[in-house]
Amino acid sequence: MMIERNNQLSLIRQCQLLDLSRSSYYYRPQPADDSQLVLLRQMDEQYLKTPQYGARSYATWFRRQGIQVGRKKAASMMRMLGIISIAPKPRTSIPGKKHTVYPYLLKGLTINRPNQVWAADITYVPMEKGFGYLVAIIDWHSRKVLSWRLSNTIDADFCVQALDAAIQIHGCPEIMNTDQGAQFTSTAFIEVLQRHHIQISMDGKGCYYDNIFVERLWRTVKYEHLYAQAFNNLKEVTKVSVFAEHQ
Repeated sequence: MMIERNNQLSLIRQCQLLDLSRSSYYYRPQPADDSQLVLLRQMDEQYLKTPQYGARSYATWFRRQGIQVGRKKAASMMRMLGIISIAPKPRTSIPGKKHTVYPYLLKGLTINRPNQVWAADITYVPMEKGFGYLVAIIDWHSRKVLSWRLSNTIDADFCVQALDAAIQIHGCPEIMNTDQGAQFTSTAFIEVLQRHHIQISMDGKGCYYDNIFVERLWRTVKYEHLYAQAFNNLKEVTKVSVFAEHQ
């Protein structure tokens, strides 16, 4: 958490600058029970196969397996996993009201050199007794993972840390492309990009095709590493070779 109690700015002002509600700051998450973790992992695995599924489709999919999950519960689980259906939605061209929507800069662009375009994405990390989130900063041309961070919350802090680390090690890209997730539209993340004069490019919500190689990375990471063994905590995940080589 980037908020400091012993700061000249009030807690209210710090929350405003980070686009964080005060209730989110004071909230202490309750650990999910074992049955909830099983359902989350099942949905996460299915998402890699059917990214077009929405809450209704997941509810139907669970019921076909004899598991009673309603649409509202499925929607809540999707939010917890940070996943969005790629299926077209009505009025998708209308920007959200809570943040600035930056244009998509990659259409028709020839990407032929490193540090021309970076991308960032977040995925769910299953563990034996809980779960976490993984963010990766990737060079679009070389497909190299430039930096990554793990977190047990899905706020913007670990995304900002990953971005700062990538810039410190590899320099600045010309363009940073992300989706419109709250982490990437947060004031803290945007300010890093603006401070380094990096052009900001954003996909439409739920856009799967534009970041297809990032999704391929997640598929490889999960099926070859995360699903192959049970992790007790995020510290154990950092020892996985696919991550350790990028430390």
